[in-house]
Amino acid sequence: MSGRTELPSGLVTFVFTDIEGSTRLARMLGDDYGSVLGDHRCVMRAALSDFGGVELFTEGDSFFIAFQDATAAVAACVEAQRQLSAHEWPSAEVAPRVRMGMHTGPARPVGGEYASAEVHRAARVSAAAHGGQILCSGATMLAVLTSGAPVPFALTVPQAAEPQRARTGADVDLLDLGPHRLRGFDDDERLFQILAPGLDREFPPPRTPGAATHNLPVPLTAFTGRRAELAELTALVDRNRMVTVVGPGGSGKTRVALAAAGQLLEAYPQGVWTVDAGNATDALVPALAAALGVRTEPGRPILESLLEYCADRRMLLVLETADVAPAVCATLVRRLLARCPRLDVLVTSRVPLNVAGEVVWSLPPLSPADLFALLSERTAEARGGRPDPIEDHTDLSQVAARLEGSPLAAELAAIRLRSLSAEQLAARLDDPLAALDPVNAEAEDRHGSLTANLDWSYRTLSTPAAGLLRRLAVFAGTVDLGTVEWCGVEALGALSELADKSLIELVPGPRYRLSGQVRAYASRHLTAAGDERAARDRHVAWAMHTLDAVSVDTDGQPRTTSLTELASYVPEWETALHWAANKGSVRSGLRLALALDPWWREHGHAAAGRDLLYRLYQRLDGVDVEPAVLGSAHLVHAGLADDRTERTCFLDRAERIARAEDNHALLVRALAGHRSTLIEAGHYEQAEQLCRDVIAEAERGGVSGAALPAVIALAELLWRRDELTGAAELLGAARQAEASCPEHRGKRTVDWLLGMVALRRGDLVAAHDHLVVALRSRLRHGFSGAAADAVAAIAVRCSLGGDQTTAAVLFGGAEAARGARRTEMFGRFWSAQQLALRTSLGDAAFDVAYADGVGLGFDRIVAMALAVEHPDLEDGAVRFAQTLRG
Repeated sequence: MSGRTELPSGLVTFVFTDIEGSTRLARMLGDDYGSVLGDHRCVMRAALSDFGGVELFTEGDSFFIAFQDATAAVAACVEAQRQLSAHEWPSAEVAPRVRMGMHTGPARPVGGEYASAEVHRAARVSAAAHGGQILCSGATMLAVLTSGAPVPFALTVPQAAEPQRARTGADVDLLDLGPHRLRGFDDDERLFQILAPGLDREFPPPRTPGAATHNLPVPLTAFTGRRAELAELTALVDRNRMVTVVGPGGSGKTRVALAAAGQLLEAYPQGVWTVDAGNATDALVPALAAALGVRTEPGRPILESLLEYCADRRMLLVLETADVAPAVCATLVRRLLARCPRLDVLVTSRVPLNVAGEVVWSLPPLSPADLFALLSERTAEARGGRPDPIEDHTDLSQVAARLEGSPLAAELAAIRLRSLSAEQLAARLDDPLAALDPVNAEAEDRHGSLTANLDWSYRTLSTPAAGLLRRLAVFAGTVDLGTVEWCGVEALGALSELADKSLIELVPGPRYRLSGQVRAYASRHLTAAGDERAARDRHVAWAMHTLDAVSVDTDGQPRTTSLTELASYVPEWETALHWAANKGSVRSGLRLALALDPWWREHGHAAAGRDLLYRLYQRLDGVDVEPAVLGSAHLVHAGLADDRTERTCFLDRAERIARAEDNHALLVRALAGHRSTLIEAGHYEQAEQLCRDVIAEAERGGVSGAALPAVIALAELLWRRDELTGAAELLGAARQAEASCPEHRGKRTVDWLLGMVALRRGDLVAAHDHLVVALRSRLRHGFSGAAADAVAAIAVRCSLGGDQTTAAVLFGGAEAARGARRTEMFGRFWSAQQLALRTSLGDAAFDVAYADGVGLGFDRIVAMALAVEHPDLEDGAVRFAQTLRG
């Protein structure tokens, strides 16, 4: 295929190809089929490589290619057929016969793929072709005529209504095959066969629907997306007698099943027949008999007449909404499969029917690109056919991303977008039921609202399953089996029921997930049942249990604070904290706030953290809270404060508690907190004296480890004024304190600062050793901002080692990742180093390397930093080289 990676946009020609009779060929060849298939792919790609096509999809024996130029698409297909014919296959009997079809239409790629009806029309043109034949639509023919681009042939189009051959030049002819109805489209499409020397010319009529026997409904709207799902489902039906499509309500099960049935019409000579069990609960057999035209016979049950009629016929039964009456549907299906060996069944249901031989296929959510396309189409329809402005596409993409792949939610969102902007709707989707449900939806219309759709399933739940669903609604994310069992003694059986009815999703882990829609629905029922307080208090208790588990190691020792390990718990802890701050346990809330402090600092959630702490303070009256916990909470608050007055206020509160309780460790931490205010104000001498006083106070109180923040700040201040020996001695003595402090040892700040000292001394070996240790630890424990600082320091090490280009790249990546974390303490140092690099490399080279670093992404930048060769391995490595200035 071409080296081009940018997907064509605008007027695009889509080409589909596949091998005719590939199943037969695979059965004939057995294990040798792989070799023939591989040769086919190589020939196709070699033939198409020079014509600018972009290969979007290759699966099995099929190709999907997009061309910006219709003439190139025609020429590419002609060349591909010629090379396939000329290839030396093992024998003539196994030479693959490839059918090709193309169509041209407006399309725009979204998310690396196309979600356009033009793609489906091209696929239908290909499906109409025979092996060795190339078909194109009238749109492709006209695109070639009007392109104005140089082509290897000229085109003239006949005007006669009857199919006839039209001469188009010395190399290529077009044969007008007349209008044909393509599957899934209501309009006729004029098809043309492309003829050229070396290609077969005689073929049967195109494989388009004739008078196929079926009662499939005519879709009111175009079928969007689901190309891979359709292929998978049709293949399943082709291989199995019974397939059940399961999924939550509104996921599009019936639409996909009917689309698959439409593609399978030719495989069932006696027809494809659909019946909706939801509309025929008490008369399912008569409804199916009526659809098939089976009449009631005197003195004979209608079921017997139906079974006799179907006994020898090759038919497909599509049974919709079987979950309305699963027992009735299961009984009918068993009888049909047992008595009618040539009949297949395709079922749509929220629950499996548990019939022997049933293949249960879970319909996945719509892909983001497909959902965006569906939402765009439906929104345009809701707005009178007016498409969305291009500038609204970003906001519309955000709406689509928050609909969790639900077609029903997309339909409802399109209605909302009549009166709201996409930005306004996206901001309100935290509660999808409130944001999307119509006020006047009819309760019996299960697809009229999300609530009515979920009512349909909720009414069928057992009491234990309904209770478990309500209790799971308090969890913010996925849960494991142990957590489910925490919710009640009958949880295991209830969980299976919820999974069978598509109200809970099994995700890798294994873990269990409620969609946002189901969670919002279950939360409403939890409140209505009067169980919310009990369920949320139990969730807080679970959160405290997990907090204890991740805080203490198996040997009973405090575990290193690792944001990587905390990540999966943070949403649950924050949810529990919100409840504690408003109605739950204040004591638990304060402990959760202490645990979340490093996460808030790293991820910029300081304002949210302060707000939750304020709410907890307001509920302190009459609550027995340990003074040390409250004092520590005040220290957290001070650390999150961006206002110096607020910071000082809470440091003073913590200090008062410490002195009242004679808590030396808390006192030292409170006193040390004032260092940040002094440093921000530029009062470096006062900050240095404060740090020394705090260290002395810690030694007097026997809590030297509590002074570690002051020790680190003092070392930074000494480094700043080039007192490198004093800084190194101070840091060397702080190693043990850092190693014994869970909240500090993961950052390896001592190693980071020793590396900075070594850089100032020009000792590249020591600098490299310390900085790599700090970077690995920070990365492993999730401190990405601190890791970016380490990368920047390694950039300086590269610059001093003579590798200026790598240094500039690393600086670009570090700056992009660190963002606002750049501090005044080291800011001037980074700036001076970058200025020296710019002077050495020149503006143009520095800017290119720096931009490369910005674009690489932080993971690749870290990998590059860790791959920097150790100075001991470099030629001419010098320890304690000339001291760096600046």
